[in-house]
Amino acid sequence: MFYRPENGHGLPHNPFNAIIAPRPIGWISTRGRLGDNLAPYSFFNAVAYTPPQVMFASTSGKPDRKGSKDSVAQIIESGVFCVNIAGGDQRDDVNASSAPLPAGVSEFEEAGIDAAECESIDCPRVAQAIAALECRMTRVLPLAGEANFVVLGVVTGVHLREDCLIDGIFDPRVAGGWLARLGHKNYCAVTDLFEMERPR
Repeated sequence: MFYRPENGHGLPHNPFNAIIAPRPIGWISTRGRLGDNLAPYSFFNAVAYTPPQVMFASTSGKPDRKGSKDSVAQIIESGVFCVNIAGGDQRDDVNASSAPLPAGVSEFEEAGIDAAECESIDCPRVAQAIAALECRMTRVLPLAGEANFVVLGVVTGVHLREDCLIDGIFDPRVAGGWLARLGHKNYCAVTDLFEMERPR
């Protein structure tokens, strides 16, 4: 099968999301003038080691945010954000925080998710996340298409859940593994690991 995206694919569901998978989920928390916000983004990844940097992309907008989503709007206001990493045991919380709530309504409160304060930035984080990356925004770039943005940030602080440190290695399988996004309504929890040595 071959198709050009502008002509459509003719399938019941868009295969693009299922092709590039599994995708890590950046569970983004922000604080803005309207309050705290929490939302999952599956167009997310690390992009550099030194200094450590991450990116996430927001696609589509909200009627009450004029061309963006709450996360992007609040990052532009504050200049900071936190990337929370969810374990498989937090799948229901991640899903609940994706509800299209009005701007100013906290997903932490609506979904009953415990928040904690970040250390290096003025922002909430998910208290029980397997890891959390405190970030200072470096750029917000518009992408092709309406209301598509990529947010880049440098990591200023790292939280690791203590029970996910096994013999000095970060291993969240005790928390159900790494929660990741697939296509359509599908997710996975990554728990099956294997090691490989790089060629010398």
